[in-house]
Amino acid sequence: MKRVYMDHAAATPVRKEVIEAMLPYFDEHFGNPSTVYDMGSKIKHVIEEQRAKVAKLVGAKAEEIIFTSSGAEANNLAVKGLALARQKKGKHIIISAVEHHSVLNSARFLERMDFEVTFLPVDEYGLVDPKRLSQAIRPETTLVSIMHANNEIGTIEPISELSTICRERGVVFHADAVATVGNIPVDVSELNVDLLSLSGVSLDAPKGVGALYFRDNLRLMPLIHGGIQERGRRGGTENVPAIVGLGNASELAAKELTDKANHVRELRNLLVAGIHERIEQVKHTGHPVKRLPGHASFCIEAIEGEALLFMLNQEGIYANTGSACASKALKTSPVLVAIGIRPDLAQGSIVFTLNSSNTVAEVEYVLEKLPLAVEKLRSFSPIWRKETAVTF
Repeated sequence: MKRVYMDHAAATPVRKEVIEAMLPYFDEHFGNPSTVYDMGSKIKHVIEEQRAKVAKLVGAKAEEIIFTSSGAEANNLAVKGLALARQKKGKHIIISAVEHHSVLNSARFLERMDFEVTFLPVDEYGLVDPKRLSQAIRPETTLVSIMHANNEIGTIEPISELSTICRERGVVFHADAVATVGNIPVDVSELNVDLLSLSGVSLDAPKGVGALYFRDNLRLMPLIHGGIQERGRRGGTENVPAIVGLGNASELAAKELTDKANHVRELRNLLVAGIHERIEQVKHTGHPVKRLPGHASFCIEAIEGEALLFMLNQEGIYANTGSACASKALKTSPVLVAIGIRPDLAQGSIVFTLNSSNTVAEVEYVLEKLPLAVEKLRSFSPIWRKETAVTF
């Protein structure tokens, strides 16, 4: 059976070059980087080399990169670690209504510790209005966290404009850039951010590794207490093979970024046009222009998203419905609710995220099989009436 994988926001295959770079650090170079003898000091040097590669990808200094176990941990460390470190200044933080669950649930955790959280609404495309942010900032506001791009609808936020507002008001700004690093150019100086999260998942690196850019003169309370690893900001022996994988993947991503973006954008446009041409009553979600180049997301009338995924799976097509972390929850996506999608239409969410490995032939295969699956599911639906369907 043909296999077409278009869920790269959830996971990417680790590149062969990256695997080969990692292998020696499982057995041959296995030393603990915190030890003083040469087996450890050599590994410590390797970690610093990888830190420099990750830093270069996002325009940071090497000493401003903290390695973590994932993008989710980087988000937790940024939101909780910064808020707790600055709580004497104030206990008010601001996040958008479309944040990843790792930011959203970190904010909810802080609420239980008597912090106050403002959830900024977004427009129909998922964009945060800079004026709303400016109005929401108070003297006791210590942190604003707005994601660079949404993994569910693909919209890219005006981060530099939002962060400038915060900088002028003395408020620290964090951006979850898991969806953007490796897909579009990301430079922490141009974005004017204080903290920025990234993950190996988006970079063809191993799962279970990520990083946090952390502006050098900030204070951050560790969430994992232990030794002096990561300059005392994250205890625990380093996952050296994964760090080597992230560093090498970052180096490859920096070289290939432009070609990758052009390739996936062309495929994305072909997919979007084909779906609108072949399937009636489909709403394209997210901003039509300010979006990730390889991201295409839709809500399909009178369809249940997971049922559609099961049917596509039978044809060897792999996509997603809503965010990867929320798809198993039997409730409407909070992102789609935030952009004003009706609950019944939101149930028909489907998301395609493309990578360099995808081809025109694969897009054509999806455009062949997807309309057939939609037609079959609609034939079972008690609510589908073509002549009374809403026009988007």
